[in-house]
Order: sequence, then C-alpha cells, then structure tokens
Amino acid sequence: MTPSGATAAGPAAAAPAVTVEERRLDGAVPRQILDDSGFDEVAPEFAKSLRGAGSYAQAERAAVRHGERLWQRAVDRAQGRGPAGGELSRDDDRPLYWARLGMTRELRAWHAESGLSEAAGVRLLERLERASRGQDSMDFGGADRAKGVKRIVVTGFDPFTLDRDIRISNPSGAVALALDGTVIPTADGPARVETAVFPVRWGDFADGMVERALRRVLPRADLFMTVSQGRVGRIDVERYNGAWRGGFGDNENLSETGLVPVKDPATQPQWTRTTLPYAGIVAAGTGRFPVYDNTSVTEIPAGGTAPVVRPDGPTPGSAARAGGGGDYLSNEIAYRATLLRDRLGLEIPGGHVHTPVLEFGPGNTNPATGTVSDPVFVQNRLDITAQLRTIVRVAVEES
Repeated sequence: MTPSGATAAGPAAAAPAVTVEERRLDGAVPRQILDDSGFDEVAPEFAKSLRGAGSYAQAERAAVRHGERLWQRAVDRAQGRGPAGGELSRDDDRPLYWARLGMTRELRAWHAESGLSEAAGVRLLERLERASRGQDSMDFGGADRAKGVKRIVVTGFDPFTLDRDIRISNPSGAVALALDGTVIPTADGPARVETAVFPVRWGDFADGMVERALRRVLPRADLFMTVSQGRVGRIDVERYNGAWRGGFGDNENLSETGLVPVKDPATQPQWTRTTLPYAGIVAAGTGRFPVYDNTSVTEIPAGGTAPVVRPDGPTPGSAARAGGGGDYLSNEIAYRATLLRDRLGLEIPGGHVHTPVLEFGPGNTNPATGTVSDPVFVQNRLDITAQLRTIVRVAVEES
C-alpha cells in the first residue's frame, strides 16, 4: 500500500530497524505488565488504525489521536478513573511506557511499507511521542490566572536501566501521571499541575525535545519542577546543574560524553541553579523520606585539568563535570529547563528534585526470579508520589 502524499514527502525510505527499546517488548515481563493493566490492546488498536490510513495526513491524525488517548488513559488509571484493566496497581507508570513502545514499533512497521519518506516517518514518530507523553497537552486554560490559580509544571521520566532489571518502574513517571491536571490546595490558593514525561535517550534531548515541550508553557507557569529517580532512601533538591554529559548508557544503550548540546553554545553557561525554595522544602515535614538541599558538584577548576568534588557548589570559572544531580539525563533536563528559564528572562521558581530509588520488597530483589510487583514496591511508590505532591505544595507556599 502506498498512501497518497508519498511522492510529495520524498522518496521511500528503507525499512527502519526495530529499536533496542522496542526489542525488549518481547520479554515476559513487559507482556505481563501490559496484560495485567489492560494496555495490551493499545498497540493492536493503533496498528488497525494505521492500516486504514491512505495518506500522511491520515497517519498523522491516527498517531496524535492514539497517542493522546494513551496518555489520558494512563492518567485516568493512575487517578482512579475508569476500569483498572487488570490486577496491576493503578499508580504504576510502566503500562504507559511499554504500550508506547508497542505503538512506535507498529508505526515503524507501517512506515516501512507505506512509501513515505524517511523524514515523514520521523515526523510521525515525533508526533506520537509528544502526544503519548503529555507534552502536547500541557495546557492551563485561559481562565485559571484570573481565578487566582497558580500554574505548576512537573516533568517525569521513563523507566531506565532495564537491562539490569526489566521490571523497573520510575517513580517520577508515576508522579507525573498522578498529578497531571490535578489541583493542589495551598495556603496561597489552588495550584493546578500540568505534567509530561520524557524519554531516557540522549538523542531526543540533543534534538531539543525538552525545549520544544517547555518553551510554550514556562512563560505561563508560576513554578516548574523537573523530577527523576535519584538516590536510595532520600530526596534531593539539586542546587546546581552542570553542562556536561557523563556517558552512562541510555535506554538505547547509547553513550554520550561532552558538553550538553544546546542552541547558541557561544553563550552557554557551565552551570545553572535552582530557584526553587529549597530551604523551605527541606525544613517542611513532607513525608517519610528525608529531604536534602544538595549543593555538591564535580568541576574542573579554572586553570586545572583534573575533576574535583566541591561540596558547596562550583567555583568561579570552573568547567562542569557533574551537577548535584550527576552527569546523566536527570541533570540534563534540569540544566535545559533552568537555562530556558534564564534565556526567556523568567523570574519563576524552578529546578530539579530527585526521588528515592524505588525498591522491591525483601525476597523480590532478583530480577530473574522475582515478580513484577509486590506490596512493598507499591507502597514505596505511593509514598514517594504523596511526598512529591506535598513538596509541590510547599514549593508554592514558600515561593
């Protein structure tokens, strides 16, 4: 089948390879997660819609419609609306992740037979990714500010290190699903939260995904918070973010080392910093996990050649080698978001919060023999989500 519009879009591309992430779909754990949540039907329904597409425009509409539907379904499930679809805990972020990969794999297969250009296939994947991650639906509505409603942006991440343990869930993704579209009562009035999740892939960040998603909403926001999974047993408000990629493998098993690639590198700072009210957040009793103001960084001092750990932040003229949040994509989303804040001239609170590592219960730590979930695992994730909701409230009240 050759959809109309293939010629206009350019010559047909060779069949794209299934990605590293998509190949993991064939494992028993992803299949169980999809089956136990009812999300196993998502990719087949999308494939059926694609088969009925006779043009690029029709395929794009299908990608956006099904992507938005997946995001909303995951949000609704996390927030207790509609059927659970299975025995998997409602707050689980993993059905969204694995169902999206099923959709992208179906889209690649369809595109290989479509006659559309490689560029057209890339655009379709971009539309599907943005829609299914909530990035296109962050919208506060025109009347909120007039009603005195504070506008809050929160971002999370996909699961990662899946070759170490394919059962992994990311509490920051669960936080995003639990908070999207909700209104949090604060001492300063109601605060409405809009959220999105981001991939754990170096290439998407280099291509500007973070800036495209946030540029539209940050000028209308009163506060933003990027969130990711960090250290065991603690929450960190990261004071400083560094302009350095440390090379740890991403979800495609790709590694990148060097300066964070941004537009206008000539004006790129080595460091950005949080404007979240870290002292107030640390002092407040937000939940069971201790909260720290993390000021440590790794730098190459001005005139030096070797990395040095600085517990109290960077020194003048130094080159970044790790922010408080490290040198991976957690640090990078914080760097990009706060750099965007500064380049847009926005004087709003914003920065990064690291959640505790989400741990399985005793006796369920071996990925080869363990179950995909357990009561301790679920309770840990629920407690992290509840504490992050409280941290958002405190951040609003302390700003």
